[in-house]
Amino acid sequence: MALASPVDYAGTITSSQRQLSSVMPRCNGLRCTIGYGNKSRAGGHLVVRAMSMDRLKLDFSNPNWKNQFQEDFDRRFSLPHLTDIIDVESRPTTFSLKSRTPLENVDGSLEESWNGYVNDDDRALLKVIKFASPTSAGAECIDPDCSWVEQWVHRAGPRKQIYFEPQCVKAGIVTCGRLCPGLNDVIRQIVLTLEKYGVKNIVGIQHGFRGFFEDHLAEVPLNRHVVQNINLAGGSFLGVSRGGASISDIVDSIQACTCNSGMLQKYVYYKVVR
Repeated sequence: MALASPVDYAGTITSSQRQLSSVMPRCNGLRCTIGYGNKSRAGGHLVVRAMSMDRLKLDFSNPNWKNQFQEDFDRRFSLPHLTDIIDVESRPTTFSLKSRTPLENVDGSLEESWNGYVNDDDRALLKVIKFASPTSAGAECIDPDCSWVEQWVHRAGPRKQIYFEPQCVKAGIVTCGRLCPGLNDVIRQIVLTLEKYGVKNIVGIQHGFRGFFEDHLAEVPLNRHVVQNINLAGGSFLGVSRGGASISDIVDSIQACTCNSGMLQKYVYYKVVR
């Protein structure tokens, strides 16, 4: 049975803990999201919102069951915007649209209204196949009759506004847990996309979280030339490991890295997990 409402937990959070964006609390099988109380950049409280991932138990004899299902789905999978949690200013995007082709009119001229960016309110269908029977190949049915129910999720893609300065970002990619197909494809695409945003300082963390604090595991500089063909190989280009992570050591390692100007570098860490 899905929770009637999110469960909030408020507790203190240190400035060191705030730096580690990849650490998530255990919530006993519930999906957890982290935010900071009062949209504060400093001080503040850690707010954990736990929401059940179990489907709502529905009475399919109720003619309104589809509406109930959609409302429950929207409630559980609606993602907050960064500005709903943290007080941060936006800036015009640095994403390069050179590789994205504008639409053409019938006469061959370019569409003037085209800008290539995705609106924050855009949604995409989670499932695009209407199955005629539960026995159809790949069928994932909600009710015994395999009824079609729309499920809308946030659309991915470049936005017109971003919330970071590319020249002050150090982006780290770490693969954690067991191996799974496609890890190298993900690493490659993250690097290529970051470069389209103008991020130059991109590194890979070797062998999972161990790479943050074991001295013999150095960061691997990444760029499009390094990752160009890694999608042709199996495994993880960066290596993986399970367990043994020390949160305090990881945070200390991140804070120890500084910009050439002496200012604490801003980090964006991408955790790729199975």
